Amino acid sequence: MHPQFSMESQNIFVGLCIDEFNPFRSFAAPYFCWPMILTVYNLPLMMCMRPEFIFLYMVIPSLNNPSRNIDVCLRPLIEELNQLWSSRTLTFDVLRKHDFQMKVALIWIINDFHVHKMVFGWRKHEKLTCLYCMENTKSLHLNKWW
Repeated sequence: MHPQFSMESQNIFVGLCIDEFNPFRSFAAPYFCWPMILTVYNLPLMMCMRPEFIFLYMVIPSLNNPSRNIDVCLRPLIEELNQLWSSRTLTFDVLRKHDFQMKVALIWIINDFHVHKMVFGWRKHEKLTCLYCMENTKSLHLNKWW
């Protein structure tokens, strides 16, 4: 859709990873953290997963699932990504020693179904559970298990 974006080597592709983490290693403890990690993906393969190119954007502390407030936590990231996409940001290239106009695009979000339903507002017990089929999912509800 945007061939000019991918032709410019100084533009950045990022991916967002969100997952649940229990800092006390005990499922009996009700404390959870939800780290949001941004990874730069237009680097050589061996560099993409190195710690210096993985950015901890935010940690959401929560006693339980932050599904009701996840949009409030994601709002600053969405606004910043929209700003970095629509208005080119003046950035300094250390290697070439000059300023350039940089753009950033979010190419995917990596998460499990539990986080996916929170981020996209889906309820997994309803019909929209399949990421591929979406509203065309052929599902049925069992009234009784026996």
